[in-house]
Amino acid sequence: MRRSKLTASLLVVLCVVCAAQTQFPDTPAGRQCAAWLETFNRGDRAALKEFRQKNYPSKAQDQDVDRELDFRQRTGGFELKKIEDSAPTKVSALVQERSSDQFARLTMTVQSDEPHLITSIELRAIPRPEGFALPHLSQNELVAATRKQVESEVAADRFAGAVLIEKDGKPVFAEAYGLADREHKTPNTVKTRFRIGSMNKMFTAVATLQLAQSGKVDLQAPVGKYLTDYPNKEVASKVTIQQLLTHTGGTGDIFGPDFDTHRLELRTLQDYINLYGGRAPMFEPGTKWEYSNYGFILLGAIIEKVSGKSYYDYVHEHIFVPAGMTSTASDPEDKGVSERSIGYTKMDSPELKPNTDTLPYRGTSAGGGYSTVEDLARFADALTSHKLLDAKYTEMLTTGKPGTPDNSYGYGFEVSNENGARCFGHGGGAPGMNGDLKICPASGYVVAVLANLDPPAVRRVSDFITNRLPEK
Repeated sequence: MRRSKLTASLLVVLCVVCAAQTQFPDTPAGRQCAAWLETFNRGDRAALKEFRQKNYPSKAQDQDVDRELDFRQRTGGFELKKIEDSAPTKVSALVQERSSDQFARLTMTVQSDEPHLITSIELRAIPRPEGFALPHLSQNELVAATRKQVESEVAADRFAGAVLIEKDGKPVFAEAYGLADREHKTPNTVKTRFRIGSMNKMFTAVATLQLAQSGKVDLQAPVGKYLTDYPNKEVASKVTIQQLLTHTGGTGDIFGPDFDTHRLELRTLQDYINLYGGRAPMFEPGTKWEYSNYGFILLGAIIEKVSGKSYYDYVHEHIFVPAGMTSTASDPEDKGVSERSIGYTKMDSPELKPNTDTLPYRGTSAGGGYSTVEDLARFADALTSHKLLDAKYTEMLTTGKPGTPDNSYGYGFEVSNENGARCFGHGGGAPGMNGDLKICPASGYVVAVLANLDPPAVRRVSDFITNRLPEK
């Protein structure tokens, strides 16, 4: 459930493939990259280990090689796009994953003395740089390109799930791939229910603004106005509802050793408050941005206190029913849910295995529920047609706020520029689950992608689509 799109970074002990049309400089650092690229792209474990032992001995343990091999499988390798800076012992370049539109900035340093051993390699994911814009496709071209791209990801075992593209409320692409249950060979369909991680935050934010629109919640009020017995007085008196919605309240996370110890005991929102409510703010509220799952737990508790209903009943009655979302909920994991896929993860294992041992007892206001691509499209339609909020509050919800990274986060919604188009929505990711919803109102397109594999299975697909949407 922990994710920040524009500031997401991937630190990987790797070098990069040099594309034929561009070359690394003839320097010690450049030559090391050039020597490494062929080895990495072959994906041969023995060759990778030999290269590291010779050129990067400080990072030549088996786990380093395995991580590199896994990264090769997930990215398909890299193409060099541009050298940004070069010195004898350091090179910085822009590179792009071969299997996606994702760009990264590579910085590599080597020792000044022969044999110029590698001392550090850093690879950070970055937004697509200016000068590398992708062409907008016609709708027919987009459908054909999407099918080809997704089939390629499926063939490489990087995607299993469902993809829906909608234009002005009508689907133009709706297909499913891979297996919902690998043991029983049950295929995914567009009606398969996938766990959605942090995408629940959109529902929580809409619910909060519904209560604000009706005058029952003041967005500038502190937490303690509604949770009058909240344990930590500093959080109660200083952190506002708006700061919870924008991750600027310093309320911290829920994941870590305490969660692992009590995972199946955390059954209600109050259980989370009992466990974490004594913590003081991690920083002075309002002074910085830090993604906070616990902040959305508190929003769920406030919804319960103000509405007099459980969080689950409130969102069902006030969001899912009016939107026509019949396959979305956060039922406990021990309840049988028809057509719900099994999540498969490699996060703590070299082989795919069910994510059962990582799941909370049930989804919360911070994330962990389940939905379908069709239901997510219905949610998008209900939101943009003002069935859930009026125009003023919908705009408040989906407009990036000062104090968030590049004004890229609204109230529980990520706001992005997708090849010149303003889009909003939210993603979600955890072991064995990944999802993304992007709503692009100017062009009338909605893109919903869900998968029962680890991130970034979905992001590669959703970015591919939104980067190529028709302009109108």
